[in-house]
Amino acid sequence: MTKPIKVFGNSGSPYTQKILSLLRYRNIPYTVSWGDVIHNLSILNIDPPKPVLLPTMIFDNDGEILCKTDTTPIIRYLEDLYSEKSVIPNSPTLSFLNYLLEDFADEWTTKYMFHYRWHFKDDAENAKKMLVLQHKLNIDDDSMHEFANHIADRQINRLWVVGSNDETAEVIDQSYKRYLSSLENHLSNSSFMFGQRPSSSDFALYGQLTQLVGFDPTPRDIAMKISPRTMAWVNIMSDLSGLHDKGGIGEFFGVKNQNSDKSSSINYFQSNEYGWDELDNLPKSLKDLFIEIGRVYIPCLISNAEAHKKGEDVWETKIDESKWKQKTFPYQVKCLNWIKDEFNKLSDIDKNYVTDYLKGTGCNKILS
Repeated sequence: MTKPIKVFGNSGSPYTQKILSLLRYRNIPYTVSWGDVIHNLSILNIDPPKPVLLPTMIFDNDGEILCKTDTTPIIRYLEDLYSEKSVIPNSPTLSFLNYLLEDFADEWTTKYMFHYRWHFKDDAENAKKMLVLQHKLNIDDDSMHEFANHIADRQINRLWVVGSNDETAEVIDQSYKRYLSSLENHLSNSSFMFGQRPSSSDFALYGQLTQLVGFDPTPRDIAMKISPRTMAWVNIMSDLSGLHDKGGIGEFFGVKNQNSDKSSSINYFQSNEYGWDELDNLPKSLKDLFIEIGRVYIPCLISNAEAHKKGEDVWETKIDESKWKQKTFPYQVKCLNWIKDEFNKLSDIDKNYVTDYLKGTGCNKILS
């Protein structure tokens, strides 16, 4: 890459916050433009991608212009472009677990955000004004109120699409509180999800939490009571540019392992001292997060995929003995298939390590 990456996004977008924090950590040059993505791209005579998602990123690789929007594959693309300070664990087993946790952050914890932001009146009043002002700070008051009401009406009417309604409100609320409790316990053991070095899942979790604890009143108040460590962690995650400034694991300490066997996680040179933990040394607090994934997200992935296969526009299942009903999403079928693809890349021995680790969590239901 010869020029800074151009990022187009919105400060109220958790996915924009996810990628910006990652770019800062990896010391990757970038510029960010807030506001209307389509308008900003038109100034550069660049056709917007379809669909337009936040963030949209423009890569200029020696004159070759590439427009990308989906943060998970973007992060893997960045791994090919930049070698220092990787966010994908070297261990194949940890890499898979990291992928699963990142997907949970992107696709389920965003339900927390969307639910709290638009289900409660005070949160909706806050969001509809702030989102307009973040888009255009100098908008006149009459236009601000007009656009704010338009945004609120549109988003509130879409709550059912992600499964948020009066019947599922308790499921979402209890899941969010368990999630915070798990994070509080885990962050008392480890600075990041897989040790003392952030992975892509850290940035995905962080992105959603920037809104849950930094923007919306109700989930912020809940987090303050349940997990002050999460509140502090979000602030720390915002800029990790000075952490591990030489990148790598052994290289950071001037040490290299010439005899490691990358085909199997059990022999790979990793320890907490060098950044990422070994699979056997992961604290139980991380396992609790995967238990939550198996409890709430995996049933949704399975039911959504079955409905899509049958051509059904809406699906329902039971989570915590409560009915969950929402619109079928083709994209989440892709998410499920991508998780399976990541699992199938593992060697047989690493598949066994992963299935043993996830035993009892409910996550193995999508790996058979």
